[in-house]
Amino acid sequence: MYIDKVKKEMKLPEKVRIFDTTLRDGEQTPGVAITPDEKIRIAKRLDKLGVDVIEVGFPAASLGERKAAQEIKSLGLNARVCGLARVLQEDLDAAIDSDVDYIHTFIGTSPLHREYKLHMSQEEILTKSVDAVEYIKDHGIIAEFSAEDATRTEFEYLKEIYSAVEDAGADVINVPDTVGVMVPASMRKLIEDLKKVVNIPISVHCHDDFGLAVANSLVAVEAGAQQVHATINGLGERAGNTSLEEVVMALMVTYGVKTNINTELLVGTSGLVSRITGVKMPPNKAIVGDNAFAHEAGIHVHGVLQKAETYEPLKPEMVGHSRRIVMGKHTGARAIRSKLDDYGIEMDEDQFCSLYDQVKKLGDKGKMVTDADLHALAETVIGKPKEEKVKLEGFTVMTGDNVLPTATVKLNIEGKVKTAAKTGVGPVDAAINAIQSLVREIAEIELREYHIDAITGGTNALAEVFVIVADKEGNSATGRSTVEDVVMASVEAVLDAINKILMER
Repeated sequence: MYIDKVKKEMKLPEKVRIFDTTLRDGEQTPGVAITPDEKIRIAKRLDKLGVDVIEVGFPAASLGERKAAQEIKSLGLNARVCGLARVLQEDLDAAIDSDVDYIHTFIGTSPLHREYKLHMSQEEILTKSVDAVEYIKDHGIIAEFSAEDATRTEFEYLKEIYSAVEDAGADVINVPDTVGVMVPASMRKLIEDLKKVVNIPISVHCHDDFGLAVANSLVAVEAGAQQVHATINGLGERAGNTSLEEVVMALMVTYGVKTNINTELLVGTSGLVSRITGVKMPPNKAIVGDNAFAHEAGIHVHGVLQKAETYEPLKPEMVGHSRRIVMGKHTGARAIRSKLDDYGIEMDEDQFCSLYDQVKKLGDKGKMVTDADLHALAETVIGKPKEEKVKLEGFTVMTGDNVLPTATVKLNIEGKVKTAAKTGVGPVDAAINAIQSLVREIAEIELREYHIDAITGGTNALAEVFVIVADKEGNSATGRSTVEDVVMASVEAVLDAINKILMER
């Protein structure tokens, strides 16, 4: 493949460290607030996942933040426990008092931050940065320094400040693309140029304002970055941060670069964070979305069933996911047959064609046919009698507030078309009363049992109706129908049972 040729020309690291900031930057997602107990739950999960550093919060922000950091540190996790701090004495002391073993300190360096936020000169910012790093190192703590808004900072000044903090003892420098303005080509060039002047590991922290956070993180690794900041589900301010699950799987599968992440826990971790934060993932979210390994189109399903790699770049099990074959208007016969085999359902050709047509018709109406829907439809088709002496030609119902429910039913009974209109306590009752009146000459039937279920949730759920019908001679039969209309399902189920009774005779 061409990608393999390109990779040979890259000087990729053997392993990349993952700095998780779900509990800090991820919590800054608008509308998200994570309690200390919830932070502990997520931190335990992140540690089990295998992240190298967990940024647990901003200790100076509140007493709760400090207590959460202390409790997480006391768990004895394998990951480093990190606190965020501005280059201010009170921030640094709050982080140190939280007993973290890693402090991520930062200050804005771009002209915009210097002039409008900090009102400080380049020299003042550099001095505070060096003092902060030295203070952290004096306490025997790992120091990571970020030049906030680095990607909009003059490069000569950026080199100067990063070199200065390295001399002061910083263990890692971080390059934040604070408002996500970089494109891959410019990110690669920036990291390459910084590598020429900085000897300690370089980390990147990318925001997704233009949907380029993962791409920018990956090219940073190509250029020599050894650590990536990321969040579960890409949570974060505005459009969020680099998605941990996406960057990890791209590194592993596409680049062949290792991380310490146990990828089989990605989907479960994503679900936990989604439930706690209340931020639901779109179904088409890469790696962890419900549709990430779902297939409907007939051509795709055929390929996947023969060999998964035809339409899947990685196995769903690698990330804790599972493959789904979704039934709809694009579904091919092979996919449906495969599902029936899974259920252990056997059909003759006529029965299968009937089921296939029903799936297509439902798909044309915009209905996605779930596994449960397909199973119910198949059972209905299999249960139909081979010969139908009574066939439905059409029906209408009238119901509503202050209207007596009325149904008009037209049946073909042994070649003769008959119509009747009856009332009832509801549209289903009225329709069944009309059927009873029409078939009275050949079978006086009584409805013994009636059950209805919605197969799946939603107002467009298929209705499955099951009935038991008996005649005066003591013959009884079951009837079943599964369609999207409750009255139609009821009518078809009753007619199904009547035809079975007539066949028994």
